[in-house]
Amino acid sequence: MPNLPPDAPFDPGPADAASADSVPPSRLQLPPGPWTNLLDGVCARFPAIGRERWRERFARGRVLDARDARPLRAEDPYRAGLEILYFREVEREPRIPFEERIVHADERLLVVDKPHFLPVAPAGRFVAETLLGRLQRRYGELDLAPLHRLDAATAGLVLFSRERGSRGAYQALFRERRIDKRYLALAPPLPGLAFPLLRRSRIEAGEPFFLMREVAGEANSETKIEVVARQDEAWTYALRPVTGRKHQLRVHMAALGAPILGDRFYPLQAQGDDEDFARPLKLLAQSLRFVDPVDGRERRFESGLGL
Repeated sequence: MPNLPPDAPFDPGPADAASADSVPPSRLQLPPGPWTNLLDGVCARFPAIGRERWRERFARGRVLDARDARPLRAEDPYRAGLEILYFREVEREPRIPFEERIVHADERLLVVDKPHFLPVAPAGRFVAETLLGRLQRRYGELDLAPLHRLDAATAGLVLFSRERGSRGAYQALFRERRIDKRYLALAPPLPGLAFPLLRRSRIEAGEPFFLMREVAGEANSETKIEVVARQDEAWTYALRPVTGRKHQLRVHMAALGAPILGDRFYPLQAQGDDEDFARPLKLLAQSLRFVDPVDGRERRFESGLGL
């Protein structure tokens, strides 16, 4: 398995039939553009996938009209606003040997305990082996959508929307910071600091391209940090992200001098070509709390996982 982060770009090749048939299709509304046919349009939208691979997908019926699931042809006219279904395909996708657990289910929401190493949504070399893909196959709900993301390396609670009508109201909870998210992390002791503390910094993309870093400038990230247990070799920290920058908790803890145990990227450490399932990142999305925007109820969900 190549040593890539979970969200690294990847050029998927043809998949075997069993793998392709087990993956629900993705949906895309075609944006305005100058293209005369569908092949030109999707090649422009997904430049990492070769033209001949797209042509072959059209020929196999793997690109469909979303209205009636009718196979589309590569030479069909490009029409802005047309919704298409297409099947992402990855050759020899590895199996993640850990299972998710349903914490709560109702007509609007699914709350799921995600295991370490399982991506939330299709990205890079994972399509079928994602939390979204597994749940879509389990429930037969192709419109299921995650309301937020966790790194593949992070375990814990993920909130999914089951219906479009209420989805915007739940998305606003995250956008408007009206949801309390609590994480637990194991990291080296920081006896020289006073807790609780607030870490504020500016986080931007770094090098390599999949990493983030703190830089000088106006803060765009904020994390509340407390110590909940002190052991000799590692402390247990409670982390409450106020903002939601990529890798924010990992960057903040590493910058304080206490990188989260099991973190391969902060600081960057070469650890072979495979993920080490015996050394998970010691970071857990432990609880979610919010006032339900639809019915006004107080909602609180807690992970059944531990560190």
